[in-house]
Amino acid sequence: MDNALLASVSGLPAFLLYMAAAIGLFLAFMKIYAMVTPHDEHALIRANNPAASISYGGAMIGFVLPIASAVQNSISLLDVLVWGMVAGVLQILCFLVFRLFHRDIVTRIEEGQTAAAMHLAAVSLSVGLLNAAAMTY
Repeated sequence: MDNALLASVSGLPAFLLYMAAAIGLFLAFMKIYAMVTPHDEHALIRANNPAASISYGGAMIGFVLPIASAVQNSISLLDVLVWGMVAGVLQILCFLVFRLFHRDIVTRIEEGQTAAAMHLAAVSLSVGLLNAAAMTY
């Protein structure tokens, strides 16, 4: 086998491990986020509510951005897991703080108001991007 190919394939176990950790963090975050929010994102999305999909999608991407940064800049798998938990806490805090200033956000999402959902999604993405940038240590 070619040396370059062998060198490339030798990174496969680490790739699979980090990818599994990132997906595990993602799934855990989305479950916890759905439990923290007072509305049922999954039921609303199944009912074709675009606002629920927009706000939930913003939280997903807002969480994944710092996870990608943590994987890229980590020194170990434990490092990724710790920073993944930090990213999750920050995204949940983002929703809770947003809700303090927009007390009707849950009702507006349940009613399918996309402008409110886009505002929440934009804030979630902004927090995620700032979080990712701060993790480039």
